[in-house]
Amino acid sequence: MSVVWLLLLAGLPPTGANLFNEVETAERLRAASAAGFGVVRIAPDKWHGAGRDFLLGDADDFRGVPAADLKRLREVLDRAHAARLKVVLTMLSLPGCRWKQHHGDQNDFRLYLEPKYQAQARAFWRELAGALKGHPALAGYNLLNEPRPERNPATRGFDLSALYAELVKGIREVDAVTPIILDGSDDASPEGLARLTVLEDPNVIYAFHFYEPWPYIDHKTKGQHRYPGEIDGAKWNVDQVRRAMGPVVAWQKKNALPSSRIWLEEFGVPRTKPGAAAWLRDVLVVAREQGWPWAVYSFREDTWDAMDYELGEKPPSAAYWQAVERGEKHVLPRGENAVWRVISKALGRP
Repeated sequence: MSVVWLLLLAGLPPTGANLFNEVETAERLRAASAAGFGVVRIAPDKWHGAGRDFLLGDADDFRGVPAADLKRLREVLDRAHAARLKVVLTMLSLPGCRWKQHHGDQNDFRLYLEPKYQAQARAFWRELAGALKGHPALAGYNLLNEPRPERNPATRGFDLSALYAELVKGIREVDAVTPIILDGSDDASPEGLARLTVLEDPNVIYAFHFYEPWPYIDHKTKGQHRYPGEIDGAKWNVDQVRRAMGPVVAWQKKNALPSSRIWLEEFGVPRTKPGAAAWLRDVLVVAREQGWPWAVYSFREDTWDAMDYELGEKPPSAAYWQAVERGEKHVLPRGENAVWRVISKALGRP
């Protein structure tokens, strides 16, 4: 059963948002539901837990899911259910693969190099699935966000599909039905998805992320590019977006997969980029043409405002940054604007 069918059976729209926050609140979950989202993809790695790494205890040596962390995660799932949301749980870290931002800004490739970490990753997901299966808010397990073995010459040829197959087997020993979502390699790029081998499990969904063209999307490039327009030697418009997603279309056709088993799991653009609304609109046009469910990045992220589309196209004021420097909580104004209007329209809002 795909995430799409879970949502439809629950009377919820098959549209989603990514919530990668330090603190997940009932208020934000209710707001996501009120906005029209049906599913939220939650990464709990930023949450403070019983050990160094939330849910893992210690990604250097997984010994079991800490009970206090599991309790907190269940509380968030309960709040999501109360808000009439489904949750896809994703991990930014696994044993031997600590999230770069928690690893001295360095990629951690041990998972791809050492069998002991692959065994620990299997044990982690088996234990977590056994503890969470049947929760009414749970829509899926997303095993690892944006795997990137290509970034290291020593792991460039790593068989990610084989690792996934083992992790899926571990989960299916305790949970036979909950959807499992697999990101393609190379940071879940369209090309990375096309390198995966399709598993026999019919409840596996395949996901990709879309942040192209990167010279335009990169928040470090301050207004140097405009969409649509000439970017990185190509004329970027909706036709180029279609071409950039072409590897996913071809791979889906080759493997005879229905569109409900392909997920545009993340896409987004800094809201202040020239043409951000047009970029969002064109990505959604292609997703709609292909019949793919989607999840925008992001919704009301509590540590980064660049992709918080309700804030509009202008950067925060000087008063905001001054308040941040003073350690004060400063609420940015939300409201109708061009970039949010694109998402709101796609959610079926007037």
